[in-house]
Amino acid sequence: MTRVAELNKERWRYFRWTPRTAFISFMYAIFVPTVVGFTFAKSDGKYDMRAKLRGDTISEF
Repeated sequence: MTRVAELNKERWRYFRWTPRTAFISFMYAIFVPTVVGFTFAKSDGKYDMRAKLRGDTISEF
C-alpha cells in the first residue's frame, strides 16, 4: 500500500510521451473542446430555456 501511494505521488517522474498519451492528450485538449464549441456555435440562439409555458417548444426557429 505504501509503495502504491509513493508511486502515485511521484507519477510525474515516470511520465513519458508515447503515441497513446499523445493521442489522449490531443483528444482532451483540442478535439473535444473544438467539437463542443462548434456544436454550441451552430445552435446559438436556437433554444430558449426561459419563460416557457406548458406546451411551448424550446426551439426558436
